[in-house]
Amino acid sequence: MKRKRITELFPWLIPLRVRQRKLFFYLGMKLDRNHYTAVLSKDLLPIEVFSSSCPMYNRNTGFDMIYQENKVHNLKLAAAAIDHMLIRPGETFSFSLSTRHADRREPYREGLTVIGGELTTAPGGGMCQLSNLLFWVFLHSPLTIVERHGHGSKDFPEPPSDAPMGVDATLAEGWKDLKVRNDTDCTFQIHIAFDRENISGTLCADRPCPLAYSVSNGPVAYYRRQGAIWEEVDVIQTLINRESGQEQSTRTLYRNVCRIGYTLPEGTLIIEQ
Repeated sequence: MKRKRITELFPWLIPLRVRQRKLFFYLGMKLDRNHYTAVLSKDLLPIEVFSSSCPMYNRNTGFDMIYQENKVHNLKLAAAAIDHMLIRPGETFSFSLSTRHADRREPYREGLTVIGGELTTAPGGGMCQLSNLLFWVFLHSPLTIVERHGHGSKDFPEPPSDAPMGVDATLAEGWKDLKVRNDTDCTFQIHIAFDRENISGTLCADRPCPLAYSVSNGPVAYYRRQGAIWEEVDVIQTLINRESGQEQSTRTLYRNVCRIGYTLPEGTLIIEQ
């Protein structure tokens, strides 16, 4: 019989445990000798490395649209904390650290999120849409991915995006973060913008990058295991010389595995395991 965690036996300890995790989470960053990004520049750097946008509102969640409105509110608070942020040579960008006090003046609202493997609502819910977008943008640059965690499940179809499957980055303050490090001699800059329906993310630089980056999928497969359906797909990055247009290298970055919590299109091949 599996032993229960102490917070399962004494649920009133959960808030204390969360505060403890956050304390050590940020203390660890103070002591790990990394130089974390903190500078916002009024002016944008001149070179656009990569830009992408996606719809903010997902009308296929099965939840009231108020939670989508709340998500947009949360996204704008977090984006204000990192828009125009510089990632200088030797610096590390941490999503959690950079947005830590984004709700200091105005609180986050209840949005959709996954807690303990269950889809629910919580203040700050929906923030992963911004981390997903940033991760997709970062993959088109020489920035080094230090930490990224994929979503363990997809509970509803995703809105349209130019990103391939499996390109996401979930967050859990105190537990999971999105971090990239600048190991180059270039300075990069994050720019986030909104229109009525979309959020866009752009990575700028102080000089042109000699390489372009293409990110694609290998074959996608669906498996049924113990009554649940799982999606598996490789995420592949190709480096291309901008001057010649020649491919320089291709590598598989990771295999993304997640549980599918909605009905797949009719005719989708599901392999029984």
